[in-house]
Amino acid sequence: MRRYELMLVLRPDLAEDRVQATLDRITRSISAAEGQLVKVSPWGRRRLAYQIGPHREGSYYIVLFDAPSAAVEEIERGLRITEELLRFLVTRVERPAARRAEVEVAPPEEEEEPQGEFIDESESEAAPAAID
Repeated sequence: MRRYELMLVLRPDLAEDRVQATLDRITRSISAAEGQLVKVSPWGRRRLAYQIGPHREGSYYIVLFDAPSAAVEEIERGLRITEELLRFLVTRVERPAARRAEVEVAPPEEEEEPQGEFIDESESEAAPAAID
């Protein structure tokens, strides 16, 4: 099973009990699709980047879950017909590969002092030094 992250943007005018009922329905659909819920994080109400219908704000939630890849399509199908959602996005979370047998690596050789002109790293084209 792979780990997925589901970002939900719910309508801001929903009552707290309807928000909780919607989240419960979504988590039950993840469990029914042979997935395992890892974490549900409320991000609160935030201003949207652009207006969606009459809404300028949305209630954000992040749901982390493990599920087979075929189950994600079924979960997305259920999310598309949920009226309380403004937007949703399911992304796969890349986990680091398991540690492989450590291979001995020689320590890096010390770098020699550069010959020639010294360039101050604080001066760059993006932020040139002031000229007196």
